Amino acid sequence: MAEPVREELSALGAIFCGPDEWEVLSSSETDGTVFRILSRAEGFMDADIPLQLVFHLPVNYPSCRPGIVVNSEHLTRAECEIVKEKLLEQAETLLSEPMVHELVLWIQQNLRHILKRPEAGGGSEKCISAASTTVDDGLWMTLLHLDHMRAKTKYVKSVEKWASDLRLTGRLMFMGVPDSSENLQSRCGLKWKEMQREND
Repeated sequence: MAEPVREELSALGAIFCGPDEWEVLSSSETDGTVFRILSRAEGFMDADIPLQLVFHLPVNYPSCRPGIVVNSEHLTRAECEIVKEKLLEQAETLLSEPMVHELVLWIQQNLRHILKRPEAGGGSEKCISAASTTVDDGLWMTLLHLDHMRAKTKYVKSVEKWASDLRLTGRLMFMGVPDSSENLQSRCGLKWKEMQREND
């Protein structure tokens, strides 16, 4: 990790020192650093909107933009995506210098203006998943990792019911069980195909 990045992370840790305001999620010499900042920004009618901002600083940062994921229980997915795009646009103007704190300050000051724009009036689904990642084609992916389950059959039925109720598609995989996703699909293939058809 380059010294300017190390200094920026140290400064961010000192600035966002409240309970759960700052957390380093991962750090690696090859993949860079991923961390989360919990902040608040002024939204409509002076209401404070809590924001969870996840930044990925690649190894060549600050020569390139950081990766950013925006989540909030008070914003729709479309609004979260717009906020992310505006942050990335702002990051373009700050290249070659540490920018994370500037981006957080910028969104705190400008969220109200971003949300007033007509393109921010999207759908009604809330974006609340802390582990969600946005893909360019608009799909949202979430990985649920369970360390222990007592009854595999009951667990599978519960997940199938949740997936059906939420109109989700996906695949169940069990760690350490060879070809577990294929075994599960052959046993539950019809249900998964029906759920996929519902979403098409």
